[in-house]
Amino acid sequence: MKLSSLVQDALYLNWALPAGALPAPPAPLRYQVYGEDAERWIFASALLFRHRGIHLPHLPVVRFSYPQMNLRLYAVDGDGVPCVLFREMLMPWWVGPVVRWVGEQPASTARFRYPRPSRQPAAESWHWRVEQGGTLAVTARRGAPGTGTGPSLGSWAKTVRFFRERSRGYLLSGDRLRRIETEHPSVPVWPLVAEVEEADLLQRSLPLGGAAWPRLHSAWLCPRIPFVFDLRIVPEVELEASLPRAAASTRSTAASAIFRRP
Repeated sequence: MKLSSLVQDALYLNWALPAGALPAPPAPLRYQVYGEDAERWIFASALLFRHRGIHLPHLPVVRFSYPQMNLRLYAVDGDGVPCVLFREMLMPWWVGPVVRWVGEQPASTARFRYPRPSRQPAAESWHWRVEQGGTLAVTARRGAPGTGTGPSLGSWAKTVRFFRERSRGYLLSGDRLRRIETEHPSVPVWPLVAEVEEADLLQRSLPLGGAAWPRLHSAWLCPRIPFVFDLRIVPEVELEASLPRAAASTRSTAASAIFRRP
């Protein structure tokens, strides 16, 4: 099933997390690990954005829009294709009835306060806030490209490509591994200087063995991303014992936005 949408004001917050603190991914996925011995890192991102006008290509008149956040880890699938594994998906409570019919994807409800940087590009800074059993609060402003805590991925352009050039996303839906494939054109990227002011939502969603989440590795914003995503089911896999079932929770069900190159 193919759906079309426009993603607006997509905020990318990226971290390098210690590999030893993360649960194993479900087979056949494997994390992309950087570094050696005690300094081994796996990248994660929180994406905060708005869906606008999501619709079936054959039903362009029926559209709806909503804010969303997802938390993802970067991996390679059984075909050797770089992909993302979704750890958490958050969206408003009212989206549920529509997306249960469209997407059949596990998700949780949350409250959102998002700015609109694309409408206020000259603003001194912007503030995002997501609340769901904890809070993620971020303030960001436009700034020079740069990276912080964690390994280098090369130039700024290579760093952006690492996170964005992923055509496949995977999520656990009950006892099934669901694959979502997407397509969309390249878009402008605004480098940001971002500060995470509250992060207990991240600690709840993906605890790091009692350790605090590190400082950000990188951050940027994509003002507009037109894209199409395709929902598919891949064969059922046996879940790893080390992967908590909470990651596949069906506390509420809603459609989710999966990016290829936002």
